[in-house]
Amino acid sequence: MSTAVKSYAAVDLGASSGRVMVGRAGRDSLELVEAHRFPNRPVRTPEGLRWDVLSLYAGVLDGLKAAGQVDSVGIDSWAVDYGLLDGDGALLGNPVHYRDARTEGVAEKVWATVPAAELYASTGLQYAPFNTLYQLVAARSSAQLAYAKRLLLIPDLLTYWLTGEQGTELTNASTTQLIDPRTRGWASDVAERLGIDLELFAPLRRPGDPAGLLQERVLEETGLRGPVPVTTVGSHDTASAVTAVPAAGERFAYICTGTWSLAGLELEAPVLTEASRAANFTNELGLDGTVRYLRNIMGLWLLQECVREWGDPDLGELLRAAATVPARRSVVDAGDAAFLAPGRMPERIAQACRESGQPVPGTPAEITRCILDSLALAHRRAVTEAQALADHPVDVVHIVGGGTRNALLCQLTADACGLPVVAGPAEAAALGNVLVQARTHGLVGDRASMRQLLARTQPLVRYEPQGDPAAWRAAEARLTER
Repeated sequence: MSTAVKSYAAVDLGASSGRVMVGRAGRDSLELVEAHRFPNRPVRTPEGLRWDVLSLYAGVLDGLKAAGQVDSVGIDSWAVDYGLLDGDGALLGNPVHYRDARTEGVAEKVWATVPAAELYASTGLQYAPFNTLYQLVAARSSAQLAYAKRLLLIPDLLTYWLTGEQGTELTNASTTQLIDPRTRGWASDVAERLGIDLELFAPLRRPGDPAGLLQERVLEETGLRGPVPVTTVGSHDTASAVTAVPAAGERFAYICTGTWSLAGLELEAPVLTEASRAANFTNELGLDGTVRYLRNIMGLWLLQECVREWGDPDLGELLRAAATVPARRSVVDAGDAAFLAPGRMPERIAQACRESGQPVPGTPAEITRCILDSLALAHRRAVTEAQALADHPVDVVHIVGGGTRNALLCQLTADACGLPVVAGPAEAAALGNVLVQARTHGLVGDRASMRQLLARTQPLVRYEPQGDPAAWRAAEARLTER
């Protein structure tokens, strides 16, 4: 294994912002700096909610220019959304946002053809109204889909624009509800029964596969000297984030925090039981053939929307005030689809408490405490149920992503789970992206070695559980008894 240190550009696109990070990795070193950050602002058009993907691509190019000379580039982003290309490879309109209303009521139509239990047994994916499968069924009669010759998931679309080469990265493809997690290939029977043409998808790629070289025009625009390879990483940002969990051994749970909370386990095989489906756990694919067995929870989206409604107050002051509010006074179901759409979030949280007969939070501090208590409770439920359904006990919970900066949420999660929480790294998706590139170039070893390197080089904070576990059980009972 080489002892050199090399530089890698990690393009990491989230639902509210994108960034290009530069990672310098070697056998005993791992550093990450931000080269460029840019907003990701969806646009509501007469047709619905759309991603401004051209602005995102411009941000990527600006970021690569700011990054300077690198040895490789990797791209990860949020899941399920896609762009459609015509026969000439041109984009047919801006990609539809997963929060667009077009999938309302579509699941019931799908289940009339492929019952929900059969769909889960074939694909292992939890029900979410925005899964790519439902988006494609919703778009079935659209002119765009009729003209489309290729479908590329968001990171694959940007990779295509950078390199001119098309592929479908597997960890992200596993979120479409069109992949069989046992074979790690397409669920052809499901697609055929629903009239979905799998020929739309480019050939599957796996993390570590080559994805082409930056095209000459990209080199000219960014000032980089070629050849610069693009390396396939875990292009679903959660797959990259789980790669960067600094765990020792296998007895751990993880919570990838940000706009969403993705809480679950890393397994060697999927859990496709009816009990797992009923509990709404998903089996997505991870690095080296692993399964990300997890539940999607609404996450810090709830707080982000409230903060936006309140005019962006100082978050530190808001969290300090929330820490003084009595614990678990009111809680809501953080996985409720009622909170999926943007707008009026404080009012909707207050209404949910009112309808459930709980005290109605009125001040920003009270609403913030309600959100954080509710998220910790949702984390507790997911971690507890995942262990039981997968028969996989854990000794520690790792929190990675943006939520690691929220000490109150980390402590509440430790208290609710009754387990130690290790928080960090905050930039898990970018670090996982960098590590796969570095491994491809021979600078780091297997997953265990990658995680040992993270534990040695990244700042981590440990939270021990405090308080009475019975209080959390009582709070959970308030939700489950309704």
